[in-house]
Amino acid sequence: MSHHEVVIVGAGVSGIAAAVQLRKAGVTDLVILEKADTWGGTWRANTYPGCACDVPSALYSFSFAPNPDWSRLFAGQPEILAYVERVARDHDLEQHARFGVEMLGADWDDAAGHWRLATTAGEITARFLIGCAGPWNEPAVPDLPGLSEFPGEVFHSARWNHDHDLDGARVAVIGTGASAVQFVRQIQPRVEALHLFQRTAQWVLPKPDHAVPGLERWVMRRVPGAQRALKLAEYGLMEALGVGFRHPHPVLDAVQAVGRAHLRLTVRDPRLRATLTPDYTIGCKRILFSNSYLPSLTRPNVEVHGTAVARIEGSTVVGADGTRAEVDTIILGTGFHILDMPVADLIRGAAGRSLAEVWQGSPEAYLGTAVAGFPNAFLVLGPSLGTGHSSAFAILEAQVALIVAAVGHARRHDGVLDVRPPVQQRYVDDVQAALAGTVYNTGGCASYYRDVNGRNSFNWPWSTGALMRRVSTFDPADYTLTTRLPEEIPA
Repeated sequence: MSHHEVVIVGAGVSGIAAAVQLRKAGVTDLVILEKADTWGGTWRANTYPGCACDVPSALYSFSFAPNPDWSRLFAGQPEILAYVERVARDHDLEQHARFGVEMLGADWDDAAGHWRLATTAGEITARFLIGCAGPWNEPAVPDLPGLSEFPGEVFHSARWNHDHDLDGARVAVIGTGASAVQFVRQIQPRVEALHLFQRTAQWVLPKPDHAVPGLERWVMRRVPGAQRALKLAEYGLMEALGVGFRHPHPVLDAVQAVGRAHLRLTVRDPRLRATLTPDYTIGCKRILFSNSYLPSLTRPNVEVHGTAVARIEGSTVVGADGTRAEVDTIILGTGFHILDMPVADLIRGAAGRSLAEVWQGSPEAYLGTAVAGFPNAFLVLGPSLGTGHSSAFAILEAQVALIVAAVGHARRHDGVLDVRPPVQQRYVDDVQAALAGTVYNTGGCASYYRDVNGRNSFNWPWSTGALMRRVSTFDPADYTLTTRLPEEIPA
């Protein structure tokens, strides 16, 4: 059994940021547990054709590691993964990483004042536990009758089977979210037939993507302040969209008009266009960006089924409306366990209850980071911090600043920190009250923003600037500090 001051679970973008900033703060006894074999998290796992970011590249990077060499306005998965891996190497994080080691459970030991972690490499104890598994970690596979008996090939977009030849295949794509919008346009020219099962029509906007000219990259590298100016300009444009999410009219009316025009110009068939026309306000679900997705659906080898899937009968996919498609391959574009993240079943707090048991289907955490009853533990990209327009890097860096300050405070006082329940409850109540008038709650759709109890446990209801200021600020008065020296840890 080994003991460490900090254990970070997950070696994606969040885990890297946490490790870098903790080391800068003087915390060197830390370990990063990663069940996979390398860095990258969701950018390592998602290798489907066309995988790319839908946030401008200049915003999609660490503030402490700006990248002047993005090749496109919206970077693709290989380039993002290479960037993330490079940052980890440049900050010498390899010495802290334990790849191929999965956390099986974590229990708070109140007498010892530390966490006990069961892992595939044995037991580890840690004074602080930082969960960086993220909400895009575990693919959501629908419980469809007959799916397990399907005689052909089945895989999720986040576990793409590159060994399976799609040339000439008859493919059913189930789900039309952000991943499907990217890979459908890539596989459509290769397959014999593509049956797209669409439970809900999506708003798709044109994507202003382009290759970044060499001159612009030279300016980013050589001209002081150029990167910062570009980042501020792109931030301002994205925040304008955020204003619309919080105050839907008239901003979203204009954005929705762009979406309608894009659909009208790319899909001439009125019947297909009607199937692809959403019946809710744009922004209620995640907005999708693509220049080629809608045109690909007009091709002769594509059939759009405007229905959910009811079941699989042998090689036939049966829609809820009775439509049938005979296929040899099923690709699931059905998203992730966003609010029912599996890690919540593994972490048990001071009362012996897991996060999942405490949450009862509605995740909540103070500033999306700390949960009452789970001392010296923190979540990155936790509940109620998601937006439809911000970069995840801005969110997670604000959280990491809070965590580093909290860890430093606890270390200075040889203490254990636990957020005060009334503080957490006031925050949750404020968030829910502020969400009431946003498009996330009033747009007339069913989205992954809503948990199993119908509550919006995903979205942040204010601006990104407000998020960065508030979430990054550690106030000791928000927490109880139990001062004690932990028991001696066995070697």
